[in-house]
Parts: sequence; structure tokens; C-alpha cells
Amino acid sequence: MVFLWNGTTSGVKVPNGDWIAADREGLTICDATSAAFAMDLPWDKLDVTTFSWQKVLGGEAAHGMLILSPRAVARLESHTPAWPMPKIFRMTKGGKIVDGIFEGETINTPSMVAVEDYLDALTWAESVGGLKGLIQRSNDNLKALEDWSAKSGWCGFLAEDRAVRSNTSVCLKVTDPWFAALSDEAKTEAAKKIASILDKEGVALDIAGYRAAPPGLRIWCGATVDKADIQALTPWLDWAWAQVKQQTQQ
Repeated sequence: MVFLWNGTTSGVKVPNGDWIAADREGLTICDATSAAFAMDLPWDKLDVTTFSWQKVLGGEAAHGMLILSPRAVARLESHTPAWPMPKIFRMTKGGKIVDGIFEGETINTPSMVAVEDYLDALTWAESVGGLKGLIQRSNDNLKALEDWSAKSGWCGFLAEDRAVRSNTSVCLKVTDPWFAALSDEAKTEAAKKIASILDKEGVALDIAGYRAAPPGLRIWCGATVDKADIQALTPWLDWAWAQVKQQTQQ
């Protein structure tokens, strides 16, 4: 069983872990890259969870973290793959988990500057209220966009159901009836123009929707972003949309 707790492509999250059986025989594998430190995760239902500290904590990229449940450890110690395992992927020796992997021992040499950056990020996280504070900051950022969207008249959420709407990678779509009448190519071009205009103005960087998603915008609302900055962004979104609509109609 593999699932995403937060989908950065569509801005959708899994609302809870109630659907995961407590007496399951298999392992629940969760990619929580954009959810860790921003959402409550049902740890009793997750066996293998991965995340990167580059997301909600804003740390250095290229580092992944792995969290294993006792059930996952038992699986590692009872199962021998039928194929050779590269050394970097081996977590057992002699049928037992290699505890050192989870106590600071490394196989390859990581960037210790990046590790120090992570520790600094955790110190900051504590200063804003720890896990509860981080979650609240992300929720507040999403709420700021929701309040604006309700009044914008042209923009809504790709995840229409708030119960499954991400509070980190927030994906927006254009709801203006005029936009719906455009060709798919024109819609894509219009959405790209909004992002491009804001980029050139130095207002927002890289907010174009994911290439595999419907035309729209994707705004990061993780805990490292201040609510005031999201609120300051919304008038610019309205302005950029008005510019693009006028140019497209000409």
C-alpha cells in the first residue's frame, strides 16, 4: 500500500487515516514530503514514512528522512529480498536492523552544513510553537487565500472539497466563465502569463501550476511563509489576472 499524504500536483491531501485498517497485514507506505510538520499525521497507521526537511521547514534540499514503525522493522528483519541490495539500501545485517543508521552513523558522507541547517530550522520551529505552531501557520496561510478567493470572482481551488485541500501546496484554478470558453492551449498560456508577470515584478517566483495539472497557479503556504505575505500577494494576483484577461481579449 502506497499513498501520498499531500499531493503537490493537485493540492489534495488525505484527510485522515481512518480508512487504514488497524489489523492490516501489509505495510502502509506514506510520502509525507509536503505534509510533515504542516499536518497531523496518524502515526499509528503509518509504517514507512518519508519526508524532506526542505519543504515545510525550508531547509536544504536533497536530503530525505525515513521513519519506520515497529511493524516495518519486523518486516525488514523477517524478509530477505530475492535480489541483491545495493549497500546504500541495506538496513539489516544478520537478520537484525542496523540501529546505527538511526543513531547518526552514515553510509555515505552527507553535508554536515545541511544537517546543521536542519537543526537551526528545528530551533526556529520551537520558537513559533513547535508542531502545533507550524500547523497553525500553514492553516492560517491557506485561510488567507480562501478568504481572498471567496471575494475574487475569478479564482477558486483545484481541490474544491476543503476536507481534502492541502494547506501547503495550494493549487488554484481560474473560475471566470470567460476563461472556460478558451481553448486548452489558450488556458495554459493565460495561466503561464499570470505567473510570468508576477515573476517579472518580483512579487512571486515559480507559482505556475504543475505541468501535469490543469492550468492554474500553485502557491506554497507552508509554515516558513508569513500570513501577511500571503495577504500582500492577493491584490497582485487580481492585478495580474486583469492584465492577462485584457491582453487575451484584445
